Formats: sequence, structure tokens, C-alpha cells
Amino acid sequence: MSKNRGNGLVLAAAVASLLLLLLAPSTLTGLVAIAAVGLTAYLRASMPVRALSLALLSLGCTLGLARGAGGEVLFIGLVAVLVSLITIPNVPGWIKGLLGAAILLISIPIAGFANSFLFELGIQIGIYAAMALGLNVVVGMAGLLDLGYAAFFAIGAYTWAIFGSPQANHFTAGGFPLNGNFFYLFMVLAVITTAITGLLIGLPALRLRGDYLAIVTLGLGEVVRVLANNLDHPVNLTNGPQGITPVERPPIDWFRSLMGSIGIHLDAKTDYQLFFYLLVLVVIGIVIMVNVNLGNSRFGRAWVAIREDETAAKAMGIPMLGTKLLAFATGAAFSGAMGVIFAAQRTFVSPESFTLLASITILGMVVLGGMGSIPGVILGAAALTILNIDILKSFSEYLNSLRQSGATVLGFNLANLPNQFEPAKYERLVFGVVLILMMIFRPEGLIPERRHKLEAEEAKEGS
Repeated sequence: MSKNRGNGLVLAAAVASLLLLLLAPSTLTGLVAIAAVGLTAYLRASMPVRALSLALLSLGCTLGLARGAGGEVLFIGLVAVLVSLITIPNVPGWIKGLLGAAILLISIPIAGFANSFLFELGIQIGIYAAMALGLNVVVGMAGLLDLGYAAFFAIGAYTWAIFGSPQANHFTAGGFPLNGNFFYLFMVLAVITTAITGLLIGLPALRLRGDYLAIVTLGLGEVVRVLANNLDHPVNLTNGPQGITPVERPPIDWFRSLMGSIGIHLDAKTDYQLFFYLLVLVVIGIVIMVNVNLGNSRFGRAWVAIREDETAAKAMGIPMLGTKLLAFATGAAFSGAMGVIFAAQRTFVSPESFTLLASITILGMVVLGGMGSIPGVILGAAALTILNIDILKSFSEYLNSLRQSGATVLGFNLANLPNQFEPAKYERLVFGVVLILMMIFRPEGLIPERRHKLEAEEAKEGS
């Protein structure tokens, strides 16, 4: 296809989608917009046309969400635009920064004010993206398989939950919960605590390799969860399976005043949602900056050397244990910080949030996006979070409504479907199928790291 024809198709699709979203915003027009984003990404078109198309599509999705229509589909459309900005080659940095900031700081908050669930979805994506970036240091950069990563998330969450709630009164002289202003201090303390825990766990575990390391980290992760589940006696530290609630949130009067000064008046339903959404964005920015700097440092090069060939790295004089421990502690620190945010945002912490499935899900985000790839890991976190929290549950609700109405599809009465048949209950099955398909058709990930991409291309040429 010629570039001129591609330009025409891309612009026509973007303008048509914008008009449809202005005139009749809905789930169907949202799907049309997502298809237009796909055309923009894959058709041969000039860079100014692609940039203009993405800007028009972002505007259309934003206006549709502001009117409370389209819901999660238009939100996915905005995520698709962000992905396109990353994946389309040779996009100028200023366009990426300007359009990306507009989506994250304007479009998604507008969507959240119209539908508070989208704020919750954005916060959960951010929390899991930051944790996946931490695990990316361990698995993607250093090549160490960690199946107990949720343990550090739990330690961070319980660090604040215990002292930011009345729970600490069970084993101290009283005076709890701490004032919500201590939340920020406990974020720093959780980073230090989980980093030290990562070192202590890593000292015995990192002397092993491969499957043995995976089994040991899995066991250590389960130890933390079991401790959280049973440390309600003889001294009640964690309140056991009942969990800890209410967990204090930081006071945000200053935030409400700041938003009011720029014309944004918050209510009790959206104030903390917007605050935690912006806080998560700040933390992700810090995590990305640390990841990039570490990746370009001598430690990052040492991790890559260990990942590629541990024996060769050892022969070149790289200290194995110390370098691996640094990767383990760095990944643990990111997870601990997000645990504190998770506890305060939910105001409730229980052992059920930190199971083996949580560790495997975070690992799946890294594998799905592309091990070692920062934008890939963020995309993997967004894709699996939207799948788990939104798509499967929404499909289950839609199927239940059809079942109750007695609708017929291809001659089959949906009222005859068993009540147990709900897509949301098959989350693990869908998750496994997605990973199997990835391993077959795109083993390097959705947005592979440059080194992995070259290796995959060389393997294809060799075969």
C-alpha cells in the first residue's frame, strides 16, 4: 500500500471515529475507535498524519467518556493510543510526551469523574505496573526466576496497615492508629524494610539456579502469606484471615485546595480516587527513572551478563551473590512501596491479596509485555489488569443478563446455561491460554527488549 493511500485511510478512519464519538458515543463507537487506532499503528502513513490521527482519537475518546458513554471500551481506546505512541517507530519525543501527558493527566481524570470505576481501574493498573517493573529488574534484567514476589507486596501493605490502624493496640501500650501524615514516612520505611527482607531471603536462595531458585522463592513467598494468616495468636499482629481495617489514609486537604485553585472541585467520591491515581503516576515515574538509570549502569550491564551466561559472567569477574542480591533488593523495594499505597487506598488488608496467584500474575505481566522491556512490562500490566478486573467480569454480567432474559443465540436458549458458567470464574484458564498463545506466536513479548528482539530475529533466520 502506498504512503499517500495510507495517509488517506488513517485520516478518514480517525475523523469518522471522532464524528461517531461526538454524535453517538457508545460501546460500539468505542470499538470503532480502537479499530482506528489499530489502522494508525499498522498502516503505512507519514508521521504527522499518524500523530494527528492519534490526537483526534484521544479527543474523541475523552469527549465520549466525559458524557458518561462507552465506559471501559473508550478507556481501553485511550490505553491503545498510549501503546501506539510507544510502538510506532520514529515518533518525536515531544509528541509522545505531550499526547501521553494529556491522556494521563486530562483524559483519564475526566473519565474518572464521569465513572469512578475508571479511577479504580487506573489505580490498579498503576500499582501492578510498578510491581511488574520491580519484578522486571529481577527476572527481565538479571534472569532470576522469582515466584514469591507477592511476599514483598504483603510486607509493605502490612507495614502501614498494622500501625495505620488500631491493630497495633493489641501488642503495644496504645496510641494507634498513627496520624495519616505518617503514610509518606511509611512508604520510605516499607522500601527499606522490603529491601532488607529481599537481602535476607536472597542470601540463601540466590545460591541456587533455575528451577531450584523458583521453588525456594515460591516457598518463601508462601511462608510470608501463612505468617500473615496465622499471626493472630498468641500475640495478635496481623489479625489473621479476618484482615486489618480500617487503615488510615493520608489527609488531603492541601490537595483539595490545590485542585480548587485550578478550578477542579472534588467531592467525597472522587477526591481520594484522583489523589491516589496521581500518586501512583508519580511513583511509576520514579520507578521508570530508577529502572533506566540502573539499566545503563554497570550494575545493569552485570545483570544482563548474568542473565545471558552466568558462567561467562563469573569468569569475567562479576561478583555473583552481591550483584544478584542488589537486583533482588531493588525489585522488593518497588513492591513494598506499592504495598503501602495499596493498603491506604483500599483501607483493608488481608492475606487473600498476596497468594501465589498474585506472584504468578505479576510474572505473567513481565512475560506478556516482554522481559527487560520497560514499556512492554507496563503494557503487560495494563492488559492483564483490564482483563481480570474489567473484561471478564463485564462479560459475566452481560451473559447473566442474557441468561435471565431467556435470549436465544443460534437456536440455543441461554437460560439453559448452568449458573456455574461465568467467564470471571475462569480467570486462571484465560490467563494460561493467553500465555500459551504468547509463547507460540510471540515469545519475545508484545514490546520486546531490543536484545531479545534481535535474538528472536536471528533465531528465525537460522531456522
